[in-house]
Amino acid sequence: MAGKAQKKSFYEELNKKLYSLVSEERDLIANLANAAALLFNELERINWAGFYLLKEDELVLGPFQGKPACVRIPLEKGVCGTAAAKRETIVVEDVHQFPGHIACDAASNSEIVIPIIVNGVLKGVLDIDSPEYARFDQDDKESLEAFLNVLKTNCRW
Repeated sequence: MAGKAQKKSFYEELNKKLYSLVSEERDLIANLANAAALLFNELERINWAGFYLLKEDELVLGPFQGKPACVRIPLEKGVCGTAAAKRETIVVEDVHQFPGHIACDAASNSEIVIPIIVNGVLKGVLDIDSPEYARFDQDDKESLEAFLNVLKTNCRW
């Protein structure tokens, strides 16, 4: 993707598309499924996009697009578990250098994981992987957090 302004415009349009998909539907799974499909089909240079939902103190695979994935991830394990436990977005330029990385797809080289926190309660994470190193930056982080905000305000959690 080209310059910063073009990237910002892309994400603004992506968020509008998400809103049109989820604003009339409150079902969580339906909205997460459409959100994962939207990300997978619109973002360039990614190989996995989806959600893990918190169930009984571990992350369990939710709606996603990409190759089959790890089904359960303990909190504090791998990038997803670490982001969930810390309740903060984690951008990893090289997942092979991340302590405790869980390799669901050997083709993934970089990753961004954003925790889903609704009314102060951790609900899960949004996870996006790329076969490119350093695929995600601060602009992606901020824009994908805004993407998640559309979901948080339009779903029954």
